Parts: sequence; structure tokens; C-alpha cells
Amino acid sequence: MATDLSNDRMQHMLRQMIRMREFDERAARLMEQARVKGSVHLYCGEEAIGVGVCEALNADDYITSTHRGHGHLLAKGGDPKLMYAELFAKSAGYNRGKGGSMHMAALDLGIIGANGIVAAGAPIALGVAYASQYQDNQRVTACFFGDGATNEGAFHEAINMAAVLKAPVVFVCENNGYGEWSPTATQTAIDDIADRAAAYGIPGIVIDGMDLMAVHEAATEAVRRARAGDGPSLLECKTYRFYDHVGRDFGVLERDEEEIAYWRARDPIDAWRTRLFELGVLDAEQAAAIQKEVVVEMEAAIEWAEAQPDPQPGDLFTDVYSEDLA
Repeated sequence: MATDLSNDRMQHMLRQMIRMREFDERAARLMEQARVKGSVHLYCGEEAIGVGVCEALNADDYITSTHRGHGHLLAKGGDPKLMYAELFAKSAGYNRGKGGSMHMAALDLGIIGANGIVAAGAPIALGVAYASQYQDNQRVTACFFGDGATNEGAFHEAINMAAVLKAPVVFVCENNGYGEWSPTATQTAIDDIADRAAAYGIPGIVIDGMDLMAVHEAATEAVRRARAGDGPSLLECKTYRFYDHVGRDFGVLERDEEEIAYWRARDPIDAWRTRLFELGVLDAEQAAAIQKEVVVEMEAAIEWAEAQPDPQPGDLFTDVYSEDLA
């Protein structure tokens, strides 16, 4: 399918993955320096999924995200300046400094929100998709979640109802092999989470989550199906998170060195860059220029974000359901 995409589009997809990686590498460093508020959960290693899925969506489609959601937001059009501002708890952030890393939302971009509660995005995605179905606006919702979320009741309730309603939602499981610090095999009795789709009468597809085009092809078909009124699909993207559950490596997660080396050798950014070289779409000089441009973009975003004003005490009462404290 790569040959069906324009050269500019393929280079754009590479740039998007690099932006995700560079954003999170810097977010980790800011956390280690205690310059940002709270913890960050990094998407490094999983970039092909966010880009592959979001590039299959229209600009007015929706996504719901997870606690590991920076990459999803960037792939859907999020502004790194406003995202870093949110990490710094600045009033210019996407949630005016109140949401932090795990709760960013940008409704104008169709980003319904990241969510720190495991599997909580699934019923939200269903609600948004059902609203689109009711309004007949032809919009699709992509719901991102991890392997651990598939053992939560909210996931099963949402996917069952979505199947019954034929709601236009694509469920995207990012199976990175670990739920926090526990291997997936210690929490889930089946090898392929996509097998669970059969219980709800919907397609369940296992995908190499390190292969950008494999993800994009599967997502394109699932989005087409949802938009045509044929209901939801469950995509299981087998991937790997390069770092610990929180931040980079703090020695909490013990992993086999051979396992790490195997997955590191399958870095989705390196793989896609190499593919573009092979297709003649990109050369080493152009690749270096993209890398440099992204680094400059992220450094400028951090400088801008950190200089923004802090929220004022009175801001505590904005964007809440009620100001009546009596």
C-alpha cells in the first residue's frame, strides 16, 4: 500500500513518528529534572500504531486515548507547544494546566481526551460513536487502549454494545507485552486478544504493530467498514514499549536483555525510514533534515511552554460543572 501513497504523505508519516519520539524523550528528561508536574508514560516504540491509525482517519473524526497518549494526540494534530504547556501545568496548556500528561483533550481536533483510568476510554468512544451514528455525520471514532484494558469490564461492555448498535468505532489494542510491570501472559489466558472479537460477532485482526503500513492498511479497512455502517472492529497491534511503565528506566521493570534487543532492532521509525530509502522516496540528507527540523520544533515548544504564566487562584473555578460550593 505504500506505493499508493504520495511521496509527501510517506515522508509526513515518518515525520509524525519522529515527532512522537522526540516529544516523549524530552518529556522524560523534563520529568527526571522535576521540571514538569507529575509523571509521564512514554509512547516510545509504539509510534507506528498512532500514525498508522490516525492517518486513516479524517480530520473531523474522533479519538479517545490512554495514560500513554502523547503520541495519539500528536498524530491527530495536537500542538506540542500546548501539550508541553499542559505538562508544565501552565494556563496555556490544552486543559489550562489542570489535566497534566494523562488527561489532555482538544475537542476541536476530535481528541476527546486521554484518560488515566484503564479502559475508561472504551465507553466514552462508544458514546461518541453512537452520537455520530444518531446524527448521521459519517464520523468514525478510534479508541486506543492497552492490553491490560481488555481485562476490564468497561472494555467488554463497550465492545458488546458497539457491536449490537453497529456503532462506527474502531477499537485499537496496543498490546505492548506488559500491563504496568506485569507481562501480559500473567494476566491474560489467550495469546491473541483479537480472538475476543469473535464473542461479539465483529472482526478481530492481529497486526504487527511495529510495521507502519500493516497498521495503516488494517486501520483503513476498519475505518471504511465503520463509516459504511458495518459496525466496529478490534485491531490488536503487537508492539513493545521501549521504556518502563513510567518515565524511562528506573530499574522497576525487569526484562530479558535479548527481549529488549529483539524489539529495539524492530524500531518502527528505523524500519519506515529504511523502507523510504528503498523506495527512493527519501535519501540520507533529507532524513537528517527532517530529524533536525523536529528537534528544533520540540526545543522551541519547550522554551515557549515553560515561559507561559501559571494559572491563577481564580482559575480553579473555571471549567467546572458548578461553582456553588455551599
